[in-house]
Amino acid sequence: MNKKMKAPARKYLLALIDFSILFLIYLMAFGLECILSSNIKGNLTLYLYNFLISAVIIMAVRFISRVYSNVWRYANSLSYLHIVIADIASGILIIALTNFIPDANVGLWKTLALIASFNIATLCSRFIYQLKYMNSHQNPASNKIGIAIVGAGPIGCLLADELKLNPNSHYKPICFIDTDKDKIGNLVRGIKVYDEKDNIIEKLSTLPVQEILIALPKIDGEKTKELYKFYSQSGCKVKLYDFPIKDAFEKNQTNSRVIREIKIEDLLFREPLNINDDKTLGFYAGKTVLITGGGGSIGSELCRQIAKRSPKRLIVFDIYENNAYDIEQELKRKYKEKLDICVEIGSVRDRDRLESVFKNYLPEIVFHAAAHKHVPLMEHSNCEAIKNNVLGTYNTADISEKYNVKKFVLISTDKAVNPTNVMGASKRLCEMVIQCRTNSNTSFAAVRFGNVLGSNGSVIPLFKKQIENGGPITITDKRIIRYFMTIPEATQLVMQAGAMANNGELFVLDMGKPVRILDLAENMIKLSGLKPYKDIDIIEVGLRPGEKLYEELLMKSETLEKTENDMIFIEKDSPLSREEIDEKLDILKKAIEENKNEIASKNITQAMRKTVPTFHSPSELNKNASNSEEFKLVESAVI
Repeated sequence: MNKKMKAPARKYLLALIDFSILFLIYLMAFGLECILSSNIKGNLTLYLYNFLISAVIIMAVRFISRVYSNVWRYANSLSYLHIVIADIASGILIIALTNFIPDANVGLWKTLALIASFNIATLCSRFIYQLKYMNSHQNPASNKIGIAIVGAGPIGCLLADELKLNPNSHYKPICFIDTDKDKIGNLVRGIKVYDEKDNIIEKLSTLPVQEILIALPKIDGEKTKELYKFYSQSGCKVKLYDFPIKDAFEKNQTNSRVIREIKIEDLLFREPLNINDDKTLGFYAGKTVLITGGGGSIGSELCRQIAKRSPKRLIVFDIYENNAYDIEQELKRKYKEKLDICVEIGSVRDRDRLESVFKNYLPEIVFHAAAHKHVPLMEHSNCEAIKNNVLGTYNTADISEKYNVKKFVLISTDKAVNPTNVMGASKRLCEMVIQCRTNSNTSFAAVRFGNVLGSNGSVIPLFKKQIENGGPITITDKRIIRYFMTIPEATQLVMQAGAMANNGELFVLDMGKPVRILDLAENMIKLSGLKPYKDIDIIEVGLRPGEKLYEELLMKSETLEKTENDMIFIEKDSPLSREEIDEKLDILKKAIEENKNEIASKNITQAMRKTVPTFHSPSELNKNASNSEEFKLVESAVI
């Protein structure tokens, strides 16, 4: 059966082969009866007559049940079962119908023997063909990567079948690993099953296994961490037979599993943020949405998410034209004329430019993501942190009120909680600027979350570059811990906050457990197929200016209110009046004016301490770090 043969020709050729097998079985039965029976008349004509009756029924049932529609080089157990059921049905029909056919002399036992013999012969022929095809189309064994499949259930078997049947596969299943006692020690798909609990790491070292593929029906973050930590001890690369990681945050998954690398996102060990997507979708549809800092990490992802929800118009406002251009081109390619997207270049510090944009487009919803966020840089350029973050937020909020924006959402950070640096203090002031507007026609809200994986300037891209360059990985302090979330989580939180915002709320996210940065670095090295401290070294370089060992716990029940989303809370805080906020801004403006010719002015930092009462020195908090609630949690941290 040539693989290039057209389907109808292949179908009839296969039927002809089966007919020939059936005829040979009948001849063999006739010969055997002639030998064993001394009274046999040797009526070949009668035998042929009974053969034709049986053959017509058997072949008719096989065609009607579409047995010959199977492509046998890709057959599975269901394909073989298909033949068995069809032949059982034909046997029943032969026994029932031959009672009404003149001179038919098939009989019960002859029918059973015929069906059983023919079925076994057919199944064997199919299996031999499939095996021959697989062997002839596989890559040479020397070029294949030996793998162990964790999970000998339906998913693991599916993976094994795919790898064996795919002529372009570079993998060779060596063994299964499972905990099912009924499978352990036996063969599944012709592959031996080993016990996960029986010194499996040592046994893997004796087998030609280079990679371990986890193939389980459903695997959550905790289980992923547990399995990764366990099997990485083998020295083999650990991968997942799972959905593409981007699908974790999409409502409509592809339902198509792939072999993929385990990523740091998988090792956060938190379930994807569950938002009421229908409500969110309905809220943004048909509205004009403006995003400041729309070319940044969070801003650009907000653009992508908003674009999915059919806005009337999307305005990207950013001072950095390259990023703004990139997101504009990306969305135009994807949505073409279905999306009305406009890019405006400008700074939130430029009140006149900002007002001209608002006046022209009249946005209904504003996401304020424009900000300076690098802690050490803002310690050095503290004046710019105030002008861009604080005054820029004040300008955007004021103009939003003037042009009757319905919803205004500020992107904040966990560094605003008891800040130890100018950047964190500036973001806390931004929150205060928003919270004081409780009597406005515009609904203001701020969203506070932790570090975002993969964002510009975050630790993940830095570590990746350092690994690519051969190391070492540099960390400021081996004790340092942080809270992390993914960009899709962050943007979904922000979007739901926008839909929920009513009156000066400060939304915070349950960030889960803190992550030790040292553990993060070690895992990133392992995920690259290398060994920490052997292939890639990790060294301390000391805390940066304004840096603290831990970001404080966001989730303190005594200060939080629940929302409709179990992972989103509202910080209970008594906002200052507009007059009090204006007084604080006057202090900062005065400090800026008096120290405009200085770089990293201590006077400006002192002015920040006057305006933000919770602004502490790093040393003040770091000395008691080991006694903090966050450090107590780190022992159970998932990375």
